[in-house]
Amino acid sequence: MTGGYTIAHQRSLQEPEQFWAEAAQEIEWASPWSRVLDDSRKPFYRWFPDAELNTCHNMIDRHVEGGRADQAALIYDSPVTNTVRTYTYRQLRDETARFAAALAKLGVGKGDRVILYMPMVPEAVIAMLACARIGAVHSVVFGGFAANELATRIDDCHPKVIVSASCGIEVAKIIPYKPLLDHAIELAQHKPAHCVILQRTQHLAELTRPRDLDWYEAQIGVAPHPCVNVKATDPLYILYTSGTTGQPKGVVRDNGGHAVALKWTMSNVYDVEPGEVYWAASDVGWVVGHSYIVYAPLLHGCTTVLYEGKPVGTPDAGAFWRVIQQHKVAVLFTAPTAFRAIKRDDPDGRLIRDYDISSMRALFLAGERSDPATLEWAEHHLKVPVIDHWWQTETGWPIASNCLGLERLPVKHGSPTKAVPGWDVQVLDGDGEEVAPGDIGNIVCALPLPPGTLPTLWNAEERFFKSYLERYPGYYLTADAGYRDEEGYLYIMSRTDDIINVAGHRLSTGAMEEVLARHPDVAECAVIGVADDLKGQVPLGFLVLKAGVAKAHDKIVSEVVHLVREQIGPVAAFKAATVVKRLPKTRSGKILRGTMQKIADSVEYKMPATIDDPAILDEIGDALRQIGYAR
Repeated sequence: MTGGYTIAHQRSLQEPEQFWAEAAQEIEWASPWSRVLDDSRKPFYRWFPDAELNTCHNMIDRHVEGGRADQAALIYDSPVTNTVRTYTYRQLRDETARFAAALAKLGVGKGDRVILYMPMVPEAVIAMLACARIGAVHSVVFGGFAANELATRIDDCHPKVIVSASCGIEVAKIIPYKPLLDHAIELAQHKPAHCVILQRTQHLAELTRPRDLDWYEAQIGVAPHPCVNVKATDPLYILYTSGTTGQPKGVVRDNGGHAVALKWTMSNVYDVEPGEVYWAASDVGWVVGHSYIVYAPLLHGCTTVLYEGKPVGTPDAGAFWRVIQQHKVAVLFTAPTAFRAIKRDDPDGRLIRDYDISSMRALFLAGERSDPATLEWAEHHLKVPVIDHWWQTETGWPIASNCLGLERLPVKHGSPTKAVPGWDVQVLDGDGEEVAPGDIGNIVCALPLPPGTLPTLWNAEERFFKSYLERYPGYYLTADAGYRDEEGYLYIMSRTDDIINVAGHRLSTGAMEEVLARHPDVAECAVIGVADDLKGQVPLGFLVLKAGVAKAHDKIVSEVVHLVREQIGPVAAFKAATVVKRLPKTRSGKILRGTMQKIADSVEYKMPATIDDPAILDEIGDALRQIGYAR
């Protein structure tokens, strides 16, 4: 008997316009569409081209009017400031409407850009919603980004206003934002007309008059602003992702398809009901924060959690369990790196027993590849389905997942299960031919992509085409490598440039990381390919050990080398590894393998703008020199 997932997936590919037209009935439209898909400019497709709506109305006003006015919409939980604050849907609407009016008073209108350079505070969400309310286009830049990175984004999208805060807080460290903002504006060719600054009590910023206004001052004397209808194809936001040229790519998200797709995922992928508490433990500066802290939960009528803290250190590795217990979280979505940090500090899961987490039905992981050892640890201790799923900044929502709301498929560790309805995923070789099951190839998605994905890059349609559509005509290039098994399960092994060539053999560093992660003393690991005169490249491992491990490091290295030889084979030529205290990561938790490779090969590199702590790179260099690399 064919299950709910298979029926939905087949139908989404065979009858895409009918499938998404039905999903679109869940959204309130100011003006309906006459056609679902505009394919008149292939390969540039548009969904619901002549329809109109307002995304903010669908996120808060419709729920206020529909009986959820007094339901919690947003829970702000900040262990770093010892604050928990709840906003009902009515309160969120009123604060959003006032700030929308403040932006309008500063001259912001439909189509104007507003940069948000904010920490994890409710005002960041309110500012995003306020932009959507008046038809402006927001571009959230991760708070604390270096001034030159912020400047490049200012020059690319030309914001009329920048909204920021006096500071961010990293555990116990205050990070003043205003000096970074001021320097970015000095560096940028484009100068915003105004900056609106939220003054936090932990650190007050000096305002530059008359350009700068205080958050509350800007709202004096304004009347609540109504929702402004926009076309479904009008941009909702720009989110910058790093580009290979050094110039960041401005991923554009539209209004209509985005609302339809994200609303659909809440019930069909995550199996969450309106009114339940959904928590994406991410940051609003990243795509997960956009899609699953802000937009999807509120479109669906859920209560969303905005957490200003860490998985460990605020105060300990039990932080997540406290939040789940206190707010009765039904579904948690976070990055694998968060669970690796928890597992490292609390390897036996003792802190979990101190909390009642019975409200939680499922854990979803995404952001980078989920190693089976971490999945197994979470399954063992949480006793709920642990779902690895795969997507990208560009796609805005999952490409592959176990869709719990349609049908719970068997879990295969190391696989994000199968393509989500709407996605036609293929694995191709360099000539564009489909590879055999089990063979690694380039993962691509057939066009048209489903609603909610990127229709273009900001002011860079040619770059959009060359980056994603040119390599395989008729397909979107994910730049991820992997394979599909005989049952159709996908395995995302690494970015395309993380496939290494060892004496002519194409090998996945992700597969080797899986083996290393299974060693009982290893909390976290990474494998890179380093230059070798004989073989072209050879793999090199980095190991972060669990807390309290006393075994000699050379003994552990010897054991993991043996494991790789045993489980992948001598062909991997895996002979070297080093123990490090920590791995260099972006602030979103992705390991900076490319930078580590450059250090190992003694190649000059640019300090990554998104790095969590630059000092880690010096530690990596020292560790590599001890084993004969990074001269």
